[in-house]
Amino acid sequence: MSIDNITLARLLDETASLLEIDAADPFRIRSYRRAAEAVEQQTTPLATLATPEADPKALLAIPGIGKGMAANIRDLVTTGTMPLREELLQKYRPTMLELLRLPGMGPKTVAMLYSALEIADIDALEAAARRGDLLSLPRMGQKFTDKLLKGIEDHRRNASRFRIDIARGHAERVSELIRQFPGIDTITPAGSLRRGRESCGDLDLLVTGPACESDVVAAAVEHVATLPLIDKLLARGQNKVSFNLRKGLQVDVRLLPRASYGAALQYFTGSKHHNVALRQRAIKRGLTLNEYALLRLEDNQIIAAASEEEIYNALDLDYIPPELRENCGEIEAAEKHILPRLITRADIRGDVHMHTHESDGVNSIREMAEAAIARGLEYIAITDHSKNLAMTNGMDDKRTLAHAQRIRQVSDELAAEFAAKKGPQWARYQQRLNDGEPESVEPSVPFRLLAGIEVDILADGALDLEDDTLAQLDIVVASVHSGFNQTEEEMTARVLRAAENPYVQILGHPTGRKVLKREPYRINLEQLLPAAARLGIAVEHNAAPARADLSDINLRKAKEFGCKIICNTDAHSTEELDQIDDGIVQLRRAWLTPADLINTQPLEAFLASLRPRQ
Repeated sequence: MSIDNITLARLLDETASLLEIDAADPFRIRSYRRAAEAVEQQTTPLATLATPEADPKALLAIPGIGKGMAANIRDLVTTGTMPLREELLQKYRPTMLELLRLPGMGPKTVAMLYSALEIADIDALEAAARRGDLLSLPRMGQKFTDKLLKGIEDHRRNASRFRIDIARGHAERVSELIRQFPGIDTITPAGSLRRGRESCGDLDLLVTGPACESDVVAAAVEHVATLPLIDKLLARGQNKVSFNLRKGLQVDVRLLPRASYGAALQYFTGSKHHNVALRQRAIKRGLTLNEYALLRLEDNQIIAAASEEEIYNALDLDYIPPELRENCGEIEAAEKHILPRLITRADIRGDVHMHTHESDGVNSIREMAEAAIARGLEYIAITDHSKNLAMTNGMDDKRTLAHAQRIRQVSDELAAEFAAKKGPQWARYQQRLNDGEPESVEPSVPFRLLAGIEVDILADGALDLEDDTLAQLDIVVASVHSGFNQTEEEMTARVLRAAENPYVQILGHPTGRKVLKREPYRINLEQLLPAAARLGIAVEHNAAPARADLSDINLRKAKEFGCKIICNTDAHSTEELDQIDDGIVQLRRAWLTPADLINTQPLEAFLASLRPRQ
């Protein structure tokens, strides 16, 4: 039988999920997950490597595929299944896998529900919850049932959407495969991904180059239509291919001649309402705008098509950045030449919310500092968790102060290396010189590490550490990490009480939401934001795409209320420092400029902008 890589990956991933329900060894589960990812990324059909005639070492050469997994793949290629999968399917049902995506539904809970009530899918679970059948089971009281029903509602609403970073990852992988065809010059994501929305329902990829011209495009279309990542081919036309990926994300690929690329990019990027407003503007000027060009109505002469800038300028508008194309006043601002100079990554000088392996991070103090220097930052703060978060190895007062001493010691070491013209700052400068950067100048001030804490806001608004401890730290970020079920009045009073503590300088991820996973807790921002502005407390935009909190809408509110705003990564590893890019996209969507953020300032000015210590 013939089996493609996508089907192989799905079967391996499904087996991993069934193993989770069966409470198998975590290492074994991870091995199946890694194998599924490895198989999905292969461009060579693995069925050709799993035949008796094939070299047995070919499968083993793929990272993530060992001898046992290679044997599983051979079974799948030969029979369409494998013994372990059949064993698990006799014990459980495939529909149970979706239950794992619901809040509070871990593998043990899913297995218990199946054993006690034979619940094997979401519909049966919802019906049982509404009947009250779950109340007799361990740890499933009314609160759990209510939360579960809300989770089912959220899951159904969000099932077809993908977080921006996940969608971007899919776009990059598809683009990499498309580029393997000769004559592809440019591939640009459009739609909600290019506008930077927190989540995407589908992907639009615009492709151009010699291979996309009308007389040769058929071969390029065939290449796209047979990409190994495709799970289901939906449509194939003269210059468009639509398909679903294994995770369900729909991708629309359009192959376009260079002459109309700008028009298509504008057309497929703007929101519906932005594009309607732009087309109406064109009509008033005797023009018509479509995905191919901006044309004069009277004679169909092309006015602009090759670039977006040409199109906006021909409509008497300044170029409108993609993040603003939501019909929220950007067209009027572009007409009056008052669009803001939006923030960029180069404007960010510091990041003062991140974690090390002292709590739940991956890297050391020094590793986080060196990674920040490599990214051009001038200062960071290490803000590990306080003791209330036991699951994160949070610190008590004694550990917090000892940790602060180690942070300052590393900062002193880096300063000494700077004075001796050694260390990572000078290595980065030398690398810039080697790369021929025209504006490379010697670093003038040493990189600084600040000693901080992300202190928990407890249920009553008290903080998790003593004031005497907080007074000895450079940065205090206060955040809610538990007790999300409080009423709006309780949660608002809780955070306001914490804000009154004179040592709190930053409110971390102020609404507690997680994109597509958890709604914000109930809190009155109309009360909180003015209070933060009055107290001089900065409100955080948490750049982690899983949080994106404050949202772009709430960031605009914060600016209107006169709040100090800061963007931090909340990084738990050196790689996550790059999450600042995701944060910047949301800041741009909120129309924020460098002057609207306090961590665009040099260190001394930044410290002076923080709430003064009493």
